[in-house]
Amino acid sequence: MSEISALWPIAPSSEASWLIELTGDAHGVTGFHTPGLPDGAWVLNAMYEHELGAGSLSHDELRRIGEEARGGRSPVVVDGHDLSFLQVDGVATGGGVGHAEHPGPGYRRLRWSELARRTSGPVVRDGYLPSYRSSPDGRLPDGSWPVGIKPPTEGALDRPTWNRLIELLVEHSPAGMDTVCFAFYNPLLTRECDIDDHRVLRGRLGDAWSLYDHPDFASTASNLWPQDRSWVTFTDQDLWGTKVSGPAELIEALLDDAMIEAVRLPWDT
Repeated sequence: MSEISALWPIAPSSEASWLIELTGDAHGVTGFHTPGLPDGAWVLNAMYEHELGAGSLSHDELRRIGEEARGGRSPVVVDGHDLSFLQVDGVATGGGVGHAEHPGPGYRRLRWSELARRTSGPVVRDGYLPSYRSSPDGRLPDGSWPVGIKPPTEGALDRPTWNRLIELLVEHSPAGMDTVCFAFYNPLLTRECDIDDHRVLRGRLGDAWSLYDHPDFASTASNLWPQDRSWVTFTDQDLWGTKVSGPAELIEALLDDAMIEAVRLPWDT
């Protein structure tokens, strides 16, 4: 058993029964989409931009260049740079799936609101949830994002946002770090993919940071909540954000936070 598994042992699947009753969803195949009660907001997955700007080369073009270089063809030079040995991360029309770290030196966080102003569009398209279909469209004409932008991940918060979210949840939980919590992982995140087996873990909120590296799951928990159910998070594996439902004080803290970018979606209550 790993150290993380010891901190978060398996709990009875019945701990997720209240989510079934609340949502009317018997299986939570992509997570239980909880209502925004008493209040709610969506925490947006982070995107990053290189300090030199987005650039005009797309991730798809970069992949093609890398494949040509690795195929033994003549070096390809773009803007005076030999890209023969460039490492390609494979990001194309949308973000990668699963976990994401800060991309490293030279990158800054590009807020959805900033990109929305740049592209003259909404932060999240009306009537939609945060995803590649509704985010500010920073793609180039070929349908791929420019190499200077790392678009949001799909199905999991990036690590910096996850860490900050846990900090705020600790501040707004009954016992702080010692708050007993439960984490539900949808069946598509488990090896068995059994829709009738509700995989629930039990642990301390103060140990929730470790869930990001749980060896048995390629994504963060689909739902996380404290024992008193005063708040609950929802991460759909097909979306670019995590919904947080809970008291107004918590939601206002998310909306006002300098690091997290969160929005209320009036059509998703």
